[in-house]
Amino acid sequence: MTLHPSLAVVRRGVRAVLDPLDPGATVVVACSGGADSIALLSASLFEGHKRSLRVVGVTVDHGLQPGSALQAQRVVEQMAAMGADETMTATVTVDATGVGPEAAARQARYAVLSEVASRLSASVVLLGHTLDDRAETVLLGLTRGSGGRSLAGMRRGFEGFARPLLDVRRDDTVTACQVEGLTVWDDPHNVDPTFTRVRVRRTILPLLEDELGPGVARTLARTADQLRDDMALLDSLADSALARVAGPHGLSVPLLGAEPPALRRRVIRLAAVAAGAPPGELFHEHVLAVDALLTDWRGQKWIDLPGHLRAVRREALLVLERAPSSGDPSGDPSTHPS
Repeated sequence: MTLHPSLAVVRRGVRAVLDPLDPGATVVVACSGGADSIALLSASLFEGHKRSLRVVGVTVDHGLQPGSALQAQRVVEQMAAMGADETMTATVTVDATGVGPEAAARQARYAVLSEVASRLSASVVLLGHTLDDRAETVLLGLTRGSGGRSLAGMRRGFEGFARPLLDVRRDDTVTACQVEGLTVWDDPHNVDPTFTRVRVRRTILPLLEDELGPGVARTLARTADQLRDDMALLDSLADSALARVAGPHGLSVPLLGAEPPALRRRVIRLAAVAAGAPPGELFHEHVLAVDALLTDWRGQKWIDLPGHLRAVRREALLVLERAPSSGDPSGDPSTHPS
């Protein structure tokens, strides 16, 4: 009997991630109950059990919708019925202060999944993002004027996580679930037009496909792959540049100023994050303002950065330091740059 193409493409993506694992290894599958994650779990169970892997299904309750705890319980029961070796619910508190609900939920979700993986000594945590998610990320990055890092879209693997379905269309995950007779949950947030990503998914991408022809999503995903290769090279060069310009008391202004802009600004970002700036709150505008301390020096006092940091130029050094508390006289607002 021929395997349905949608089921085959989902299993192929999962197989590529699980093949390198040793028998007996533990794999965590993040499962919301939607078509993408249910298809992912089903394929992980099929491919994983053939390789003597232990497959653990985890659903995260963000507490953002009425009845979320009941829905999480339904997902746990479904994962167990599908044959998961272990199931669990991870409940998180989402603090959207300063980052928005989607970003805050993502941060909380990844943090708790990392904790679960650590506790289980899991080899990898599988996420159900698809090719369509990648295309949406690229479009969102374009409309927001984001740099290459954002346009490069979703990484296939990072810090113990893997995305086996990044070459799989969302329609294929839906069809794969239908072929296997698996019930899926339609998250109300996925059709709520107040979310920008939902408007991109339900209106913008279909319009582009209608007007420009089929294949737009795949083209955007391919662009993301090409950019990610470029970003990896630039990041490696920036690491080397940071090592060249960093000293015990700060970054050398002459050495850093001589670097090409693309590397210089990456070094600034790397140094700021290393000093304690939250990556999600450190924007391009911050980096450009610090860059001006090197390229447009007019005696500026300092540049305030997220994470209670500031960048200040002291003669031939660029220093990233903790900002003084409000009670410290040196923190007088009158000395801040306008």
